[in-house]
Amino acid sequence: YRYLFLSLKEEITMKVLCVASQKGGAGKTTLAAHLAVAAEAGCRGPVVMIDTDPQGSLTAWWNSREAHTPALAVVAIDELGERLAALSAAGIGLVVIDTPPALTDGIRAVVAFADLVVIPVKPSPHDLRAVGQTVDIAAAAGKPFVFAVNQAKGNARLTVQAVAALSAHGAVSPALVVDRVDYAASMVDGKSVLETEPKGRAAEEIRQLLSFVLSRFNEN
Repeated sequence: YRYLFLSLKEEITMKVLCVASQKGGAGKTTLAAHLAVAAEAGCRGPVVMIDTDPQGSLTAWWNSREAHTPALAVVAIDELGERLAALSAAGIGLVVIDTPPALTDGIRAVVAFADLVVIPVKPSPHDLRAVGQTVDIAAAAGKPFVFAVNQAKGNARLTVQAVAALSAHGAVSPALVVDRVDYAASMVDGKSVLETEPKGRAAEEIRQLLSFVLSRFNEN
């Protein structure tokens, strides 16, 4: 059985997941970290996170972690292609890239290497109006993308309307990431909700989001 497991693992082709949003405050770093932790725990690994955001929020979170997985690599955007090739050769299963907000050229350069782009969107009129810029970047690069409704208010009317509006432009994850203090609280200590409350609702939201993301990989 051990030989079979190793053989199957060796056959996994590395996938690159890019979490992107031109608008700041969409929660992309939180989603990137949580998806990476969930993927590592769910045997989609080894998982490596790459922080291309000059603010370094993902790096700061990882530096405060006690756990050594998922791994982190700080890579200059102009070296991204070379580093991804090396990670693939090393047998990495998934790379999760956190992108810089507002820097269109930087986002475009990262998206070029993505197998899938996850676009986090808060259910607010301002965020919905701004999401088109990120969609345009993914579409121009010919990259598949999905929307993840983040910091949602459950079944609030605005959330329902946001899902409907986004559905007209692309696939929307059925797993809503609800506005919970648990996410921010877990990140303070370099953890995730999957580690602080593995049986909680927030952890289940992330697992469901990851399941949806992985299913989209299989379709592309």
